[in-house]
Amino acid sequence: MSQFLQATVNGLSLAAVYALIAVGFVVIYKSTQVLSFAQPALVVTGAYFVAYFGFTLGWNFWVALGLAVLIAIGVGLTVERAALRPMIGKPVFSVAILTIGLDVAIRTVINDLIGVDFLGVGSPWLGQWDWGGAFIRHAQVATIVITIVLVIAVMAFFQYSRLGLAMRAAAFDQEVALAQGISVAVVFAVAWGMAGGLAAVAGMLIGTGFAGVSAGTAFVALKALPAIVVGGIDSLPGALVGSLIVGMAEAYAATYQAGNFDFLGASFSQVVPWLVMFVVLLVRPYGLFGTKEVERV
Repeated sequence: MSQFLQATVNGLSLAAVYALIAVGFVVIYKSTQVLSFAQPALVVTGAYFVAYFGFTLGWNFWVALGLAVLIAIGVGLTVERAALRPMIGKPVFSVAILTIGLDVAIRTVINDLIGVDFLGVGSPWLGQWDWGGAFIRHAQVATIVITIVLVIAVMAFFQYSRLGLAMRAAAFDQEVALAQGISVAVVFAVAWGMAGGLAAVAGMLIGTGFAGVSAGTAFVALKALPAIVVGGIDSLPGALVGSLIVGMAEAYAATYQAGNFDFLGASFSQVVPWLVMFVVLLVRPYGLFGTKEVERV
């Protein structure tokens, strides 16, 4: 029972991280019709600057996080304004390839700054509870709580704020939104800025949950891609459900595969999110909650 509880908590904390990144994916896609592969770069950017300000310079953790979020937002806005806005009207495939190039370029710079070692993030959540033989770390609980708060805030923003309603209108039909006086350029910028901020927080949570920030942080972030494909790349609820499915599947595989299915290899759990994505695509090519008209790249 304790093993199951441990796997469940691990899965929920993984799902929470994937959910923050997945929400950024969906916000960008719904607002711009671009599937951005640059999200891992924004995640590792935010994670690095939290580590740099909070651990290397020794600043207050929350100050470091706030500055890292602002920097990630700035990077997102710069990418949108300098690289993607001139691509408006171009084929979706071309824009997606551009985001892959941007991801590689940004990650190369940040990984060079990180180096070969792990960088601590000065986490304020270092303790743990022993609950029925399962060790629940404070960082895991913080990850789940922070994700819930931010997801509720994002949903409230889209539901009740004027800018959020404008973004929903632009996502539904950009031409009609323009005719109603909505600035699509502002919508694009806000979407990328929001995705950058969420990615920075996700990067910080990865750093607190994986003993620091490293060049491999981006690979953790990349597993949010199966989550949005499973849920549907144009569905915010789908991103949350997909993240939960992927995170739990990965955690249970990591817990129960060892000793039972050793022939699959020690790192089999890292492949599980992609296997889940493959199975779902065979049954529902547009994801669990996605619309059939979504164009895939």
